[in-house]
Amino acid sequence: MAVNFHHSEEEANKVVAEIEEMGQEALAVRCDVSNEEQVKEMVGKVVEKLGKLDILVNNAGIVIDVPFRERTVDQWRKTLDTNLIGPFLCAKYASVPMLKQKYGRIVNVSSTSALNDLDPDAIDYDTSKAGVITLTRDLAEELAPHVLVNSVAPGWVDTDMNRKLSKEYIKKSLKST
Repeated sequence: MAVNFHHSEEEANKVVAEIEEMGQEALAVRCDVSNEEQVKEMVGKVVEKLGKLDILVNNAGIVIDVPFRERTVDQWRKTLDTNLIGPFLCAKYASVPMLKQKYGRIVNVSSTSALNDLDPDAIDYDTSKAGVITLTRDLAEELAPHVLVNSVAPGWVDTDMNRKLSKEYIKKSLKST
């Protein structure tokens, strides 16, 4: 099993250690999923070290909470690069060995924010996660029948990205989930 990380090699290595304790082979690979060359290298390393690539989980995500009228194009691009271009690139390159072996699974992580928990301060996140749902539908059509592509849209998840939000907002989000 491969664990992709962008920032925390220490955290990735902890996950790798847990996987290895369960008797499975694992490796950590640093990759910015918005960087095409790094994604190609990551997929190559996984196939080289593990012999194949069966499952891809596209779960990288960021949000930049800024009021709509204060948002910059650079902030918008940064979010879309990670949350939408990243899953596109990872699916594009992971699907090559999957199609070759005539087996693969891709799970794209969207969010209930794409569907009903809309927040103008997170317009970048909401839009990108809605795009992930459409990307999933198109990839499912394109890669069938050998590669199955699905999306999950979780509600509130306790992550580093969300810990900065106010307790009031978190309570409201939990209630609507």
